[in-house]
Parts: sequence; structure tokens; C-alpha cells
Amino acid sequence: MGPCRGTTGALVALLILQGSLWGAESDSTIGASSGSPSGSGLGSSSSGGHSSLGGSTGNGRCEEITIPMCRSIGYNLTAMPNELNHDTQEEAGLEVHQFWPLVEIKCSPDLKFFLCSMYTPICLPEYSKPLPACRSVCERARAGCAPLMQQYGFSWPERMACERLPNHGDPENLCMEQDNHTSSAASSAPMPPPPRPTKPSRPTQPPRCKPGKNQKNCQNPPGERARECACRCRAPLVPLGVGGAVSSVAVGGAPSLGVGMGLGLPQDIAGVPDCALPCHGAFLTHEERGFAAVWLALWSGLCAASTLMTVTTFLIDTQRFKYPERPIVFLSACYFVVSLGYLARSVLGHEEIACEGPALRSGAQGPGACVTVFLMIYFFGMASSVWWVILAFTWFLAAGLKWGNEAIASYSQYFHLAAWLAPTAQTVWALLAGGVAGDPVAGVCTVAPEGVRTFILAPLLVYLLLGTSFLLAGFISLFRIRSVLKRQPGAKADKLEKLMIRIGVFSVLYTVPASAVLACHLYESTLRDEWLRSLACPCQPRARPLYSVLMLKYFMALAVGITSGVWIWSGKTLDSWRRLWRRLFGSGPGNTGVKGGVGRAGPQYPPPPAGGALLPPGSVASASQHHLHHHVLKQPPLSHV
Repeated sequence: MGPCRGTTGALVALLILQGSLWGAESDSTIGASSGSPSGSGLGSSSSGGHSSLGGSTGNGRCEEITIPMCRSIGYNLTAMPNELNHDTQEEAGLEVHQFWPLVEIKCSPDLKFFLCSMYTPICLPEYSKPLPACRSVCERARAGCAPLMQQYGFSWPERMACERLPNHGDPENLCMEQDNHTSSAASSAPMPPPPRPTKPSRPTQPPRCKPGKNQKNCQNPPGERARECACRCRAPLVPLGVGGAVSSVAVGGAPSLGVGMGLGLPQDIAGVPDCALPCHGAFLTHEERGFAAVWLALWSGLCAASTLMTVTTFLIDTQRFKYPERPIVFLSACYFVVSLGYLARSVLGHEEIACEGPALRSGAQGPGACVTVFLMIYFFGMASSVWWVILAFTWFLAAGLKWGNEAIASYSQYFHLAAWLAPTAQTVWALLAGGVAGDPVAGVCTVAPEGVRTFILAPLLVYLLLGTSFLLAGFISLFRIRSVLKRQPGAKADKLEKLMIRIGVFSVLYTVPASAVLACHLYESTLRDEWLRSLACPCQPRARPLYSVLMLKYFMALAVGITSGVWIWSGKTLDSWRRLWRRLFGSGPGNTGVKGGVGRAGPQYPPPPAGGALLPPGSVASASQHHLHHHVLKQPPLSHV
């Protein structure tokens, strides 16, 4: 092989530019199962060629290696799916060939064998457990190639951490070693092949069972089946504790999974203690994570823009937003903060907020980016739900009980007390319970999976039912008023019908996303145990969440903020902004009406009746609604219903 040395820099630069996934893609970490049986050395890695292609390893299958880079590494059968969650060799080949420039310039003679041991792991039909490369192979590859990567500003990828691989000669783990004096496993001295099963000495002795095979006419030695199917902290899971030690627990004894809810409790996955999920999640591919980042940035940006428009319009013309509509402004303000919480991931980074080293952050407390983002998303998200209940309640007071806006506004301090006190209690409870964890998909901090039912599902369901109940009661009253107006000669119900349509549209735009968020959280909390057991337990069938459901959850969580601007989409909003523009940047016709206050056009009102000075502001509206209540059918003003 004689590639031009002058192209070395270009090849490496191409690799670094293409493969930013080295530093970004962490969903598939390298690791060996700590529960592997004893053994060391490459063994008869070439002996796979003498095996049947119909063999299997664990729940996988033996295939002849088709990836060009890995065809001459000392064995010719690989197990698929591999430990990096590639289902086919086509998927594995697309990723491993991005490392070809480093292999071509031979920064380390061990790099090719090390990479192929990850992406095309050896398949021995007689041995069902993973067989990774030894730690020494990884360390030699890292020592040769890491300095070259550092010249271009990249460090050795965390998912290739050599500390997670077993040592050569470790009696508790089996691994593959390569001769230090050769450049490939194929040129190393041949070693005796692994023992193959011999014919049974007695014809009546049943054969040994293999994982995933029909076990009707076979049997395992005592305890072997339990050892093979023991749950362990295997890749892509991240072992915690001193030295990354993990424990094994049988499938049948797996307690509740995930992060402990109490303070200081260790993490566990499928009953395996001191084990955590990887920083970027274990179920998403590199492309899916990239799309999720763009998806969240897009919708959170639109939510921030829409809610900022609503809040700013309110500040321009505060007198326009009276009760019962005013809670929409506070609801929009809450969603504005929630959207900033999701946008923080784009500014601070996924790892800074949601991760703690290679593992997903768990049980976060005290000051820090994780807790700050949690407060922005959870506290203000719950506050927005309470403001929705208050909005529906005030609509019910106005439409059903014929309250005027002054009467409703007199209770505004109680509305604020309820809207901020209830979320505060929920947030403090979640923090004290240690129920704050990183979100591997969104890159933010939110309620830990074990607390979803307590801190998310239960309160959201209560708020949704309360708000919907008040809303339905108010609609029934509005329909009654409309039917009475229709029977009166000369009475017009146009404005009332327009108001009913706006309330109905806004209600649908809230209840549908809120119901979808509830359904998505229920889906995740119900099937999470099954997903995590498939990662930790070799004999469990492979399972993963539906990617579309994950994306739907984040969109629906921000959709209400995006659609909150529906209420202000009118000509009055344009007039308010036009008057503000003229007030700030010019003095043209129509600016004189703004002189008394920002955005107030100063419409001409008829003079008040005699004794009107003794009436409070807005008493005319209250009187009209009072007459409506006593069947003197005068249509109330739009903003007062």
C-alpha cells in the first residue's frame, strides 16, 4: 500500500469534518458485559469460518462479514444486531467506513481490528455472549490516533472509552487480543480453535440449549441459563460506581427501574445497580438525534415568538385585555418561559444541561443549569395549566353567572395566588424527592421517569378536567343567551356568536395538545420498563419507543404557546402596534390620540348619565349585564363576556 503521504492531512481533515459524530454521537457506547465468562486472547478468531452461517449469538444471528474494511481481520463471521444497535451490516458499514482515512494512514496498527471488533463483532455459534476487544487493544489504538485527532481539536470519543473494556487475561471476562508485533489479527500466530461441542456419549442425552432457540428438547446445565440471561450493565448503558463495577440481577428479580426517587439513592436499570443511561440516549440513531434538535429548536422558537407577541401587545394596550380574557396573557407569558427553557439547550449544549460525564444526569439539586432549566419548563408549564383553569373559570363567571369584568377583576389576587402557589408546591416536592433528571432526547432537565405519574400525569389530568368542566358550563350558558336573543325581534347575536367561535377555537387549540401530551407521557411511562430491560437483559426481545410519539410529545407541549396568539389576531392588534410605531418613530396623523397613554386611541364615548361620577368605571357594562340577567335582553359588550 503506498498512498501519498502528502494527502495525509487532507484525509484526516475529511474524516474530522465528516465525522463530527465522533464527539456528538454517544448513543452507542463501547463496553463489554461484566458478566462474561472467563477467557482471554483472540482465540481461534478465524475458526468462525468453519461454523455454519445459520448459527446465532444471544438473540442475534451469525452472518458472513460483508463490510470491505473488516473482511481480513482474522474471522469471517459477525453477529447482528451488534452491541451498537446496528441491525444490519449496511448500517454498521456506513458508520465504520467514516474512520477509513485514519485506518489508511496507519496511525495505529490496532485501530482497524479495534473498530471491526465493535462494528462487526465476532460470532461463535457455540458461545452466546459478547466477545469484545481487550482493553489493551483499545489503549494502543487510542495512543496512536488520539494525538492526531487532537491536532484538529477533537478528543478521543467517549463512546470508545477503553476503561469499559475487559483486561487481557481477566479470569472474569473473555476478550480478543491482537499480536502487538503485527498489523492485523489475520497475521498473528494461529491459536487453537475454541472447543466445539462433541457428540453426546449417550444417545438419549438432550442437547444444550441456546438463547433464542426452541428449548423444548434441550436442557442447560444447572444455573447456566440464569447466567446467560442475567441483566447487566452492558453497552450502551454506562456503569457507575468505583471502577465502573456492576452487578447482575436475573430477569425475574428486576425491581422498578430507573433512578431512585429518594435522596441519595443509587441509579439502577432493570434492577442492575450503579448503572445509568448514556447521555444522548440509547434508542436514537445519529440522524434521529440531529432531527430532534432541529425539531425542538424550530417549535420552541415559534412558541417564543408567538407568546412574546401576545405579551408585548398586552403591555402596549393593557386596558384592552380585561377579565375574563386577561388570563390568556399570563398563560402566554408562562409558555414564553417554557420555550426559553427548551431553547437553552441550543445555547448551553445538550451535555451541559442533561449530562453528567458519559451518563444522563439524575437527581439534580441545587443551583446549576439543569435545575434552572427544570424550573423554566416544569414550574411555568404547570403554571400555564393553572391559568388555563382560571381562564375557563372566568369565562364561566361571565357567561354563566353574568358577572361583569369589574366583579371578576376584584378576585384577581386570588387567581394569582392559585396560579403560582400550586406549581410552587409541585416543584418543591419534585426537587426534594430527587425527581429531576436529564432528558436524553431534548437535552433538557425535567421530571425523572419514575415521577411522571405523580408530578406530570396526575396534575395535568386534574387541570384539564377542571378547565373543561368550567368551559362546558360556560358554553351551555352562552347557547341559552343566544337562543333567547334569536327570539327577540331586532336583537342581534352576531358579536355573541363571534365570541363563542373564538372561545371554541381557543379551547380546542388547548385541549387537543394537552390531551396528546398526557397520552404520550402515559405511553412512555407504561412501556419504559420493557425498553430498558431490552438494553440490560440479553434474553429480552429488542424494544424501543416510537420515534414519532417522542417528536409528537415535544410539539404538543409547545403548540399551545404557538396558538395562544389566536386571541389577539385582529385589527385592534394592528392598530395598537401602528400607534406604538408612530409614537416611537414618527408624528403623523392619528398620533394625537396616543398622547395620553401608550397604544390608546382615545375613542369618543358619549357623556356619562347624570350621577355617573358616582359609578365605578365600567359600571355601564355591569348594568347591561344585570339587565340581561333579568331578561331585559340587551347584548353585552364583547370584551365583557
